[in-house]
Amino acid sequence: MNMNTFISADDTWMLWAIIIACAAISIMLEQKYNWAAKVSGAVIALLFGLILANFKIIPTSAAVYDNIWGYVIPVAIPMLLFKADLKKIWKESGRMFKAFWFAAAGTCVGSVIATFLLHDKIPQLGELAGMMTASYIGGGVNFVAMTAVFKPAEYLVNSTIVADNFIMAAFFFIYMYLPTNKWFRKHFKLSYNTTGGSNVMGQEEAENKASAYWAKREISLKDIAFTIAIAFAIAAVSKKIGIFMGGVVPKGNFGLDMLNIICSNQYFLMTIITVTLVAIFSDFFDKLSGGQEIGTFLIYLFFVAIGVPASIMDILVNSPLLFVFCFIISISNLIFCLIGSKVTNLSLEEMMLAANATVGGPTTAAAMAISKGWTEHVVPALLCGLMGYVTGNFFGLFMGNFLINLFG
Repeated sequence: MNMNTFISADDTWMLWAIIIACAAISIMLEQKYNWAAKVSGAVIALLFGLILANFKIIPTSAAVYDNIWGYVIPVAIPMLLFKADLKKIWKESGRMFKAFWFAAAGTCVGSVIATFLLHDKIPQLGELAGMMTASYIGGGVNFVAMTAVFKPAEYLVNSTIVADNFIMAAFFFIYMYLPTNKWFRKHFKLSYNTTGGSNVMGQEEAENKASAYWAKREISLKDIAFTIAIAFAIAAVSKKIGIFMGGVVPKGNFGLDMLNIICSNQYFLMTIITVTLVAIFSDFFDKLSGGQEIGTFLIYLFFVAIGVPASIMDILVNSPLLFVFCFIISISNLIFCLIGSKVTNLSLEEMMLAANATVGGPTTAAAMAISKGWTEHVVPALLCGLMGYVTGNFFGLFMGNFLINLFG
């Protein structure tokens, strides 16, 4: 099949050039055009890969794609966690931290409901539920980690990530709309009296949230060097520890199996090591720039690559119910956030940002706060998303194994 493509599977340089170009163009479109910002650059990158592969321009499998899974993503994850200082998250985002737990609980409940309703219609749904639990608590990075843990069939992974991204994009619109809706403004506590926040920042500045969030920052050569060096070191050490611990920690029951996965999985170990280092050397990592930018760009390479094996026919055949599956989890997350706003002193804006942070990750939540003019919520939203990065894999591992044992 790959022999019939315009670019062959062994044309490594050309494949790298195409993937990187697609990621760069996706970022440019997201930051330049409002329509692209609303769709999100991640979805655009995925569509690039899907279209190029289905039109037989690039192959559906190649060593380049394996290298992205095996090397690019493990380096990106520590970079994205360099700002995940748990002490800072608790100190500066206590209210949003409370909102996070409502959103996370909603995701877990939604995963149980969705799996109960659809487990006899979608194969390996327990595995997919673990992946989506992690994804809708910490974002796409956690989806990648849980894919490596549960290893469902490739066609299910490809179809799920397509459904995931389109449901996520649709809910981004909902999160931004609800605080402007007259009924919700009447029945829920608000942080801001205006519907759009235009009195807080200029309309021109608020037009494109992606461009506003990713404004130019001062990054030195030393920042780049240390960011890359530390990320590679953490990935390498985690891999070595995982191999060793996988042969030492016993298996045999639910608890031991979970412990073995945590102790032997590279992604879990990277999370634990990075968060520990950030807590100990918080001043160093707080001053270290570039991790978010480089790590996010590497994640965009992943989104291009994940779209490549996704056959349009497979998506049409397998995605309809997966759309329902992702929708149930997302709506449960949203409902719990609305309940949280009613039973606590948290505002609707804070809850919508928590929902965004869990489903989309820290950058989309912070960008939403910027675009709406909710300036006092930008940093808490970002920190809330980082908490999702840290905890999402643990939620996903527990829920995945629980639902696999419960429904098979």
